[in-house]
Amino acid sequence: MLNIVINIVYFMFSLALLFAFIRLIKGPSLPDRVVSLELIASIVVGYVGVHAIDTGVPSLLDVAIVIALTAFLTAIGFARFLERGGPKHD
Repeated sequence: MLNIVINIVYFMFSLALLFAFIRLIKGPSLPDRVVSLELIASIVVGYVGVHAIDTGVPSLLDVAIVIALTAFLTAIGFARFLERGGPKHD
């Protein structure tokens, strides 16, 4: 039973990742692309977490934590970049 649920979760994460990539490509502005990159990072963290449960390797949770922290710091960096005016078109 758990195997069926894990396969459904893998499928749902893959579908969400596909939609996030479509949003990344079609995003009309830089903030939309930043949000889609943050969404992709969150989906990857969830995917790694489910894979850790599926395989029984608890050290993968450390990998998920590192990915989440990196994504958080990247989002802060993008927010500061956009707050200071974004790209300069001289």
